[in-house]
Amino acid sequence: MTDEKATEHVEGLAQDERAEARQLRRELFDDELVDQLLAAADERGVALTGSGGFLPEMIKTVLERGMSAELTDHLGYARHDPAGRGSGNSRNGTTPKTVSTEIGDIRLDQPRDRSSTFASALVPKGARRLGGLEDMIISLYAGGMTVRDIQHHLAATLGTELSHQTISNVTDAVLEEVKTWQSRPLEAFYPVIYLDALVVKVRDGAHVTNRAAHIAIGVDMDGVKHVLGIWVQANEGAKFWAGVCAQLANRGVKDVLIVCCDGLTGFPEAIEATWPRAMVQTCVVHLIRASMRFVSYADRKAVAAMLKPIYTAADEDAALMALATFADSNLGKKYPAAVATWENAWDRFIPFLAFGPALRKVIYTTNSIESLNYQLRKIIKNRGHFPSDDAVIKLLWLSIMNIEDKRARERAKQATKGKDRKSVPRLVEGSLVTGWKAALGELALVYPDRINNYL
Repeated sequence: MTDEKATEHVEGLAQDERAEARQLRRELFDDELVDQLLAAADERGVALTGSGGFLPEMIKTVLERGMSAELTDHLGYARHDPAGRGSGNSRNGTTPKTVSTEIGDIRLDQPRDRSSTFASALVPKGARRLGGLEDMIISLYAGGMTVRDIQHHLAATLGTELSHQTISNVTDAVLEEVKTWQSRPLEAFYPVIYLDALVVKVRDGAHVTNRAAHIAIGVDMDGVKHVLGIWVQANEGAKFWAGVCAQLANRGVKDVLIVCCDGLTGFPEAIEATWPRAMVQTCVVHLIRASMRFVSYADRKAVAAMLKPIYTAADEDAALMALATFADSNLGKKYPAAVATWENAWDRFIPFLAFGPALRKVIYTTNSIESLNYQLRKIIKNRGHFPSDDAVIKLLWLSIMNIEDKRARERAKQATKGKDRKSVPRLVEGSLVTGWKAALGELALVYPDRINNYL
């Protein structure tokens, strides 16, 4: 079963369960009864949620009755049933217990037995949070809220008081899943891989320092993008990227056709040390930005117009002529450093000029990963800094999963509208690269043997 079909299957089961629950509610509590309950609560000034609310009291009753039924099943006889005499085990009162839920804290009287062998499935031993509260905390954390923000939010909206440490423990519970994700086996072949990093602030003792979160995205044979991993290091350097590439190779990536990256010194050599046959393409957008650093604001529009014929040229010769034209112009002579930027990066800039328009759009820029970084920056900007590297990876991973879920819902919604959809899915992981079918066709012409090995 494919991932998409599996998702549809799970969503179908969830819809069936909701429909069954809705039907049961209508059979036991019709709309008229619900209206009467709401009117009575409003008349008496009773809140629906939070401390002293009607819903917590209702859930308390349901849970306590449910635990009592579980205990009866465990003992094998009902309360006051003569069959329980001499059974060796019997009811032994209750233990007070407070649990946090999505609608507020609930104080329960949890039943117990004399042998201490009873364990409730409704309220497990040691459980302090029920329902979707943990999922809510993780979702809020993934959306960019700090631990203390979540603490205040839950207290203000649900009346649930959770300690800073409790919320941290809930979010830390995903670390094992993150480690599994970071070390999962990868496919043997990716036609295109994008490599880039974004800067985050991490506390180091008494100081807060900038660190680089390295992110890799691979495009498989079907044009589906996958986030391959996240690594945090003191700064972005070719030596560390060489280690990242080696780790990807150890996880199963044997061959890559094209690796798109920025113009970091030593980056191409670091990539080729792992995949000698990979073609390294410097991001044209990064190259334009680097050359524009030397240009005054008044001349930027004119310089950009002169640079465009270089990276839109039909072939290398035409691009070289366009560069020479720029170098001989008044602007080129005024900004020789801008010209030198293109000349120094020329060997890593020209590879994509050998391809057609479809493949050029895929590899000329690292925008596929920059769009992800943009969404991640929106989330991490709310934080002054992170306490550790693990905290960075945890939040970025949760954010990527959150983005994935959001985009998946958007894609499912668009799919119901038929083929006249207006937009192409932009999902970070699990999305299709725009125009990939045509791009793969061009790759098959240039690398027929390597492509056919993995078809």
